[in-house]
Amino acid sequence: MTIAPERVEETVARPLTTGRARFVLILGGLSAFGPLSIDMYLPALPQMAGELRAADATVQLTLSAFIIGLAIGQLILGPLSDAIGRRKPLVAGLALYMVGSILCAIAPTAELLIAARGVQAFGAAAGIVIARATVRDFYSGTAMTKFFSLLMLVNGLAPILAPIIGGQILNWTSWRGVFVCLTAFGAILLAVVFFLLPEPLPEERRTPARFGSVLRKYASLFGDRGFLGYALASGLMFGSLFAYISGSSFALQGVYGLSPQAYSLVFGLNGIGIVLVGQLNGRIVGRFPERTLLTVGLVIAAVAGFGVLAAAVLDLGLIGLLIPLFILVSSIGMVAPNASSLALAEQARSAGSASALLGVLQFVVGGLATPLVGLGGAGTAVPMGITMAGFGVLALLAFGTMTRPSSAPEALALPQA
Repeated sequence: MTIAPERVEETVARPLTTGRARFVLILGGLSAFGPLSIDMYLPALPQMAGELRAADATVQLTLSAFIIGLAIGQLILGPLSDAIGRRKPLVAGLALYMVGSILCAIAPTAELLIAARGVQAFGAAAGIVIARATVRDFYSGTAMTKFFSLLMLVNGLAPILAPIIGGQILNWTSWRGVFVCLTAFGAILLAVVFFLLPEPLPEERRTPARFGSVLRKYASLFGDRGFLGYALASGLMFGSLFAYISGSSFALQGVYGLSPQAYSLVFGLNGIGIVLVGQLNGRIVGRFPERTLLTVGLVIAAVAGFGVLAAAVLDLGLIGLLIPLFILVSSIGMVAPNASSLALAEQARSAGSASALLGVLQFVVGGLATPLVGLGGAGTAVPMGITMAGFGVLALLAFGTMTRPSSAPEALALPQA
């Protein structure tokens, strides 16, 4: 039996039904591929560097390879899903994700692990880009923003649970066991999609995937100043987030002496912040315009980024560093759903391509942030702070200079469900 919500094209949200709740869980699981595949193995980075006899910066390239693979996969699979439907690329991507995870588990060298992470990421891209496009298939306007906020509840659990699970796996086995668990996660979602998720995109709404038409779609999106401004703001915020993801493991364990398990708990606490702020955003988005909430989130993130930098430079201690880190990471719960909704608001006919470009900018910019942190060395949190603060300011500038209130439809007040 398949589960799908009633298709909605207006901006008023429908009451949450059991079917819709299961729909949220399915799409949330698909879009959680990125956080799970990144966060679950973070506690093992120092162990991986030792076993593979690789430098810390080399091991961090496994994160960069994953981000680049996600970007390339979304660019290809997004337009493909606009042309042939969502299910076929999704099923193929999940199968490829499982193959990549197995290759990661058996990789004998850091170089082969980096390559395997690219394969794994290409498959994971299907879940991420198609989940986001599917939301646009069913919802628009403020209802879409509220649904993205619901997804933050599921997605927020990934950074909470993933490093904790990863840390516990390290108590029983090596880092390779983490990728075995990710293989199992891919298999479960493949079965769920195959049996429970219907085709979201009817044939009459599909568009050709010829090379020329795909290029024209992307050119049109790049020429849409409003879309590009929201997408860049989101991408630059993800750059700040990935600076935290790639740098915090070495900084908190190497500089501040946390164990892998303690680091996992700290990382999970920040994930709770994403969940709480995401749900707050979902409750107030009917009372305040999405653009206003996005502005607040970006300002908070930029200020918190400088707080991280100040804590590292002035050596304010572990607590002094963790407080601005928590605030910055939590702000993602307000930035991500509003930026995604505003960027996709007028892209109903090209939801897959728009979702792909939105995701590419998120993960490509994240990929740029990761080596910047690594180049600064693992013996200090200052490079992480500089990168987070810098990307936070750039996100605010992109939003402020490239978008205007008229770039998105006005948000409507929502009745309480």
